[in-house]
Amino acid sequence: MSSTSIELYELPGCPYCAKVKDKLSDLDLEYVSHEVPQSHGDRTEVEEVSGQTGVPVLVDPDHGVEGMAESDDIVDYLEETYGDGAAA
Repeated sequence: MSSTSIELYELPGCPYCAKVKDKLSDLDLEYVSHEVPQSHGDRTEVEEVSGQTGVPVLVDPDHGVEGMAESDDIVDYLEETYGDGAAA
């Protein structure tokens, strides 16, 4: 089993975060979860990573991803990078 350095900044109850977590689970990917504060004003860590305060935000240093936002983009990225479309 390969270890991963994927990190996900998320908020419990966030449907967009859940969509990304479902994709990570579908692809059997391990990741480190960072729960962000409810208040956008307190999300300095997310802002430093991605330049904005929304979640989810994905970090995948193995592939040069330093702070990808937008759940649809993240899901597409995960599928392309780790899913059936990825080269073995």
